Amino acid sequence: MTAAHSPPAASRVIVALSGGVDSAVAALLLKEQGLDVEGLFMSNWDESADDIWCTAAQDFQDARAVAERLGIPLHRVSFAAEYRARVFETFLAEHRAGRTPNPDVLCNREIKFGVALGYARRLGAARLATGHYARLVDGAGGIELHKARDAAKDQSYFLHAVAPGELAESLLPLGELEKSAVRERARRAGLPVFDKPDSTGICFIGERPFREFLGRYLPRAPGPIESPDGERLGTHQGLAFYTLGQRGGIGLGGCAGRAEQPWYVAVKDPARNALIVVQGHEHPLLWSTALTTGRWHWLGAPPEAPVRCTVKVRYRQADQRALLTPRADGTAHLEFAEPQRAVTPGQYAVAYDGDRCVGGGVIEVVAPPLSRSAAA
Repeated sequence: MTAAHSPPAASRVIVALSGGVDSAVAALLLKEQGLDVEGLFMSNWDESADDIWCTAAQDFQDARAVAERLGIPLHRVSFAAEYRARVFETFLAEHRAGRTPNPDVLCNREIKFGVALGYARRLGAARLATGHYARLVDGAGGIELHKARDAAKDQSYFLHAVAPGELAESLLPLGELEKSAVRERARRAGLPVFDKPDSTGICFIGERPFREFLGRYLPRAPGPIESPDGERLGTHQGLAFYTLGQRGGIGLGGCAGRAEQPWYVAVKDPARNALIVVQGHEHPLLWSTALTTGRWHWLGAPPEAPVRCTVKVRYRQADQRALLTPRADGTAHLEFAEPQRAVTPGQYAVAYDGDRCVGGGVIEVVAPPLSRSAAA
């Protein structure tokens, strides 16, 4: 993997072509603006030839077909070593600790807007462009990350950890467009991926049975499934294979003396390797009033006092009103205006001032509205 060093050309843009419709239209739009566009295909997951979930080979063929249609060069590169070291090892470590990480956030920070951006510079480009749905706005204090116009497709949540300096060297051409308009532009331009389904899997790993996939890397660690009052109800396969709020796949059928209601994962207790489950979608143990994050990543100058904002504690969640308090150690505390369901350590809390993303951090500690004994 090499790239020739050359001075950046102001009009040269490297587009991260994934083989999907979004990045294809991003390249199309930039080419229509008269920019010198080149494509970069990244295959960063080592997949065996007999892996039935492998899509990299087909994705590359689709990216190549798009590049040929647009008449642009296409570079191919693998950052598999960087992905494993910077993203996947953290992903596994978080699961071992009983938490639920979001690797897409790290993937964007470390790979797409990290090593790939550096590679684009070495190819002589001034900017890296992607097919993300978000907007970059020149604000009074520098570049700002804003939500996409298409609220249903907005991906600013996944980009909140990218450094402002990297965002300033990036382009997000789809930020002003609705997804339906993107597919129509692709169709009119004769791009062969205009009707290709969107990918919803883990960044670079793809869509595959998650528990089976995780089981290749983490050993089973069975332990008790318990009710809030300590009654043993069954045996789990390992805390890594469950997430808070989960309903399906717990492995509990009817329990003697219990109502025929669904069970939900409410608490993971790593110290005892115990999984605490409850019945009822609205059970108090599923709700939280506040959280504390790890080190908060600010997109802009940190406030000196608590600020009112909205926050998402998972992708696709509606904005929730909260009070964000920065702490002297760089962490942050969020107090919700209304209790939130299934707030999950390892996920990200991302804050907004209107459409502007102000930053985010990994959820570390969650404050429930009731103690376990009270809820029981």
